[in-house]
Amino acid sequence: MTADTPYASVRRADAADRQAVLDVLTKAFMNDPVVCWLFPEVGRRGRLQAHYYRSLLAHPAAEVYLAGRREGTSIWLRLAAGQSPHEGRPDTPGADQGTVFGENGARLLALGQALAPRHPDREPHLYLPCMGVIGGRQGAGLGSAMLRHRLERADADGLAAYLEANSPRSRVLYRRHGFEDLGEPVRVADSPPLWPMWRRPHR
Repeated sequence: MTADTPYASVRRADAADRQAVLDVLTKAFMNDPVVCWLFPEVGRRGRLQAHYYRSLLAHPAAEVYLAGRREGTSIWLRLAAGQSPHEGRPDTPGADQGTVFGENGARLLALGQALAPRHPDREPHLYLPCMGVIGGRQGAGLGSAMLRHRLERADADGLAAYLEANSPRSRVLYRRHGFEDLGEPVRVADSPPLWPMWRRPHR
């Protein structure tokens, strides 16, 4: 399905778009403070990012969208009440991540464990684990287009949404689209903060 907005077209990604989705996310977050904390070694960061994003794409509840000319992408999980976002993923936080992530696995595990109690699970909802836009197109409205596209349908379905903002800038964007802070930001050791955010459906 494709939706045209004043900013960009948004469409559902398919199997042929898999590599494009991985490329966009890897480029978009290569210098992101949280990703740099998780994967500090620059030479391995892209490969480790791609492995993490592949596990999201493999989630049975994943909905993947592309915006513009493959310049932005978002991955949403539609979760049932009581369902963990890690269910169905090949590298759950409890799994042995050492073979792929090496010493970075401990950071990934610690961050996942810190965020898990903050994730509401009492009702069905959408979870946005990642949304990215390539550097040259950031600020051009692609993120807003992707949010508007999925949240309009969520509103029609009476579905709430949850995410963790990874920067003050993204937090401002999400607030413009109806998300509100869900408690204090989360930090692990010397990690940058992440802001859990929740959005009730708009009727």
